[in-house]
This record gives sequence, structure tokens and C-alpha cells, in this order.
Amino acid sequence: MAFRILHVDDETDIREVVAISLNLDPQLTTRSCASGEEAIAEAAAWSPDLILCDVIMPEMDGPATLARLRQNPRTSKMPVVFMTACQQARELERLKSLGAIGVIAKPFDPTTLAGAVRSHLWSAKMATVADGFRERLRADAATLTRCRIALAKNAMSSTVLDELHACAHKLAGAAGIFGAKRVSWAASALEESIAERRSGASLAGSVEEDADALLECIAQS
Repeated sequence: MAFRILHVDDETDIREVVAISLNLDPQLTTRSCASGEEAIAEAAAWSPDLILCDVIMPEMDGPATLARLRQNPRTSKMPVVFMTACQQARELERLKSLGAIGVIAKPFDPTTLAGAVRSHLWSAKMATVADGFRERLRADAATLTRCRIALAKNAMSSTVLDELHACAHKLAGAAGIFGAKRVSWAASALEESIAERRSGASLAGSVEEDADALLECIAQS
């Protein structure tokens, strides 16, 4: 699988070195831009998988370029990695707080740059998956709420309990992977309550209470 890397830097020598370095990896395709304005247009037209952006550039610096990218729906979610010679912890945190997924230090080792870019590509992919999981949590919360209301009318409805169990089972397995351990634990508890109700061993209200607890965990995650 090939990945498109857009590099932005006003210095010709840096652009050449980055292009040579990334071309060491046959799965990385690189295009270079000399300014933020050029990068904004190129990003919208080419749809890169990752943008490497210098911080200090004339007219439009890296943070301003990132801000403009975020304003366009076609480029708003493109992962950006800043490249900078400033390594002060406060500055690095500031750059990440702007929405960059990472920072690559200058000077960089040309022989390891492709590997660093691949690492950031993986981080960007995981962030996208995590965003998808958060969207799923909202959908699951709606399902849980609907089932919770239905149980108030018929606490032994097999259809509702099946749907509730399926939702809880998926959350119990996936939530912990994305760091939502409390959601995972609450979903497991709900699974157990449903199994007990089906067997006739559960206390009255335990499924409803565990469903409420799961909804609360989702709301807080």
C-alpha cells in the first residue's frame, strides 16, 4: 500500500533531502511545497495521507497553515506533523495542542526519517479508528437508552434482552482496547445480569441498573 506524503518547507535544500530520504521507502510517495499557500492548494487537490510541515516560514508559518487546512472540509482531518529545530518542551506541547499529531526534530537523520513518518502514519490511523469508536459509542448509547425504555414495559422481552446483550458484548470486547476500561467493565457486568435474568437467577432491576451504569460510563468517557 502506497502512502502520499506532502512536505512543506521554504528551504530548497531541506525539501530535497526530505524527498531523497522518504524515497528510500518504496511505499512512500512524496510531493514538496515551498509555502503554506502552495501546501493548502496541493493538499486539497492531492489528498495526502500525511503532511510534514515546517514551523517557521515566511508569510504563512506552520501553525497558520494548519489552521487554514482545518477550515477546509476537504483537508480538515488530514494528519499534520510539524518539523522544527525548537525542542523546548513547552513549544512542543504548544504545537501538539494546535492539532498536530506529532513533531519531528530538526536536524533529523535522513536514514531514519521514513521510519519516523511511518510511525506517525500508524498513529494517525489509530486516531481515526478511535474517532470511529467514539462515534460508535454515541450510537450504542442510543441503542441502550431505547432498550432501557423497552425493558420498563416488558422486563423479560427476549427481543430486547438479545439486542441489549449484543450491544453490551461488543462494548465489553472493544472499549478496553481504546482505553475506556470503565465502559468495558460496565458492559461485562450488564452481560452477566442479562444471563442471570434469562436463567431466572437475577434480582429484580439488576439489568436495568447495570444498563444505567453503562450509559453513565459512556457519557463520562
